Amino acid sequence: MVTSAVLGFPRIGANREVKKAVEAYWAGKLSVEELTKVAADVRKTSWTSLKERGVDSIPSGDFTLYDHVLDFSLDFNVIPQRYQGHNLSDLDVFFAMGRGRQAQGVDVPASEMKKWFDSNYHYVVPEVSDTTDFKLKSNHVLDQYKEAKALGIETRPVVLGPISYLVLSKAAKGSAAGFEPIKALSKLLPVYKELLASLKAAGAAWVQVDEPILVLDAGAARAADYATAYGELSQVAPKILLTTYFGRLDSNLDFAAKLPVAGLHIDLDRAPQQLDATVAALKSTSLVLSLGLVSGRNIWKTDLNAAVGLGSKAVSALGSDRVVAATSSSVLHTPVTLASEKKLTAEQKDWFSFALEKANEVATLAAALSGSQDAKVTAALEENKKSIARRREFEHTSDDVVRKRVAAIKPEDLQRKSPFKVRLEAQKKLNLPKFPTTTIGSFPQTKEIRSARAKLGKGEITEAEYDEFIKKEIQLVVDFQEKVGLDLLVHGEPERNDMVQYFGERFNGFVFTQNAWVQSYGSRYVRPPIIVSDVSRPRPVTVQWSQYAQSLTKKPMKGMLTGPVTILNWSFPRVDVSRKIQSEQLALALRDEVIDLEKAGIFAIQVDEPAIREGLPLRRVDWDDYLTWAVDSFRLATAGVEDSTQTHSHFCYSDFNDIFPSIQRLDADVISIEASKSDMKLLSAFQQYGYANQIGPEIKDRIAAMLNHLSPELLFVNPDCGLKTRGWKETETSLQNVVNAARWARETYK
Repeated sequence: MVTSAVLGFPRIGANREVKKAVEAYWAGKLSVEELTKVAADVRKTSWTSLKERGVDSIPSGDFTLYDHVLDFSLDFNVIPQRYQGHNLSDLDVFFAMGRGRQAQGVDVPASEMKKWFDSNYHYVVPEVSDTTDFKLKSNHVLDQYKEAKALGIETRPVVLGPISYLVLSKAAKGSAAGFEPIKALSKLLPVYKELLASLKAAGAAWVQVDEPILVLDAGAARAADYATAYGELSQVAPKILLTTYFGRLDSNLDFAAKLPVAGLHIDLDRAPQQLDATVAALKSTSLVLSLGLVSGRNIWKTDLNAAVGLGSKAVSALGSDRVVAATSSSVLHTPVTLASEKKLTAEQKDWFSFALEKANEVATLAAALSGSQDAKVTAALEENKKSIARRREFEHTSDDVVRKRVAAIKPEDLQRKSPFKVRLEAQKKLNLPKFPTTTIGSFPQTKEIRSARAKLGKGEITEAEYDEFIKKEIQLVVDFQEKVGLDLLVHGEPERNDMVQYFGERFNGFVFTQNAWVQSYGSRYVRPPIIVSDVSRPRPVTVQWSQYAQSLTKKPMKGMLTGPVTILNWSFPRVDVSRKIQSEQLALALRDEVIDLEKAGIFAIQVDEPAIREGLPLRRVDWDDYLTWAVDSFRLATAGVEDSTQTHSHFCYSDFNDIFPSIQRLDADVISIEASKSDMKLLSAFQQYGYANQIGPEIKDRIAAMLNHLSPELLFVNPDCGLKTRGWKETETSLQNVVNAARWARETYK
């Protein structure tokens, strides 16, 4: 019979218990014993909840207090030297690697974080060198497996595979010239063998070994490494389910299907087209095929009847005993449960499925694919069919005006009226000096600001009282910028809770949750907006605040907006229409805002796109299509203004070299790219591609290098990112450095 599986589960707890406990531990308000108990209670609840819902393969070892990749780094003794020798406990070393530590005489920065593939989760990048002393220092996977077993719950341990672990690592400082982490595979494999053998000895029948790099182009070069690794691991491990997700195997299927493993998992949510080829490749083998039929990435209810149709193909070809109905990936990327949502309407709740609801779905699918005649299964399928039909009807009747407007987009709507050189001359009316200074937009969100916002939400103050409070905060920010000596000012964004949520709350087409938290990194959790219907702007969003700020100063004021691609990538998108269409709808809404800002006397407007790079498809062959509509969306949002209005955009914390031609095609008058962590990489992009428009690097020590590639009149000077999370003292120091650097540049490059 077909069995069911969940590949991983949220770590936060239904009421954010883990986040609160971890932060209390950091603050010295919770002991290690109390933290450990909270973690154990959440794990018990998660395992029990999945068992109660009839899930056959329940994950263990995926729970972490910070990051699952960091867990393996600690287990494998991949601990950079800077975190050693401080007399810290293993737990405190773990947290120091994740978030840094500045306490009790210890001052170490956090390790680098990167996006986990194309998700909005971040992992802590392992640092491996040719001298790394790999050993099984601890074994959290075994510990959690035994913990569940003691509760009477049999689980399937989850392990990040050795090839993915090393490919996702970086060479540590001081490594031998030309060293790449994958070269350490032969040293790491004995540790994996010890880990997997311990699970087998403890009674684990199966182990889920995640190898997500198999969906990347980079996976193709690792065929020999996979053969070597799994040839050794399969001899000592429980049955191995080789697990892929977030994309398609493509040619990597050729060698993956021949590895000495017991099963293969594929993601049919992101890549349903790979089913036929995978079934054909496995048909003559004895491998089990795990089908990712229920999305681990979105919050929409699964169309169970469509999923049964897909799964039936595999059952017909392989037999029910060789098929597993599973989530496409870990459901880490979804909230815990819909039961926590009290303010969504009944209609809205009917659309969604969070982590625990997805567990119900995989159990129902497994039963249906096994031919179950159980009345509860039949009823569940029938109700799901009706629910999906209701959602499709809602989608069909959403907003015809918006759809007609998208259909009417013309190529000229994406073009500014004149080339950049003409615009540059027209924009001299801003009266900006050489090397003009500005900020990225946000200023410190103080506890007073957060308190006022909370009081408004609770009805303790009126809208009018809140508006007066915000005006005072804007006055403070404007006065501060004039005192410091900035040239192009901003209003500071005190009214904004989040750069995406703020716009979503004021656009038609979004809904928001109370408790639908998902992990971004460590203890940082977010509640992404959900795009549920066609998007439009019913009224101006930011105009009143920028206009008020401009009334306070004779210096030019810069309007601040979040770009269409970033809003899309940092939301849960619809699945019934393409991301391209959703981005175009957002762009049209923002275009209206940009034009209204200009009409209100705001002649510099920044449309931030920090997420444009991270939205890239995993396979390079798919990049061009994405970059075409992403760049077009930005241009659609910004091209409606006069030549004399200066458009800006900002990009931070990404490597933009490989998409620099697309950054050029945005045709923004000014781009600000964070250069503090990767300036030499950025300079190589200028060497290769050049850049004709204006750009803002970080500060003085990089200005000279930038001027090797740019004319002085094209350079702005600004901080690396927004100032929302910084304190006022740090902000003042940062901006004074910016102003001083600009003054130095004006004297040096007369």
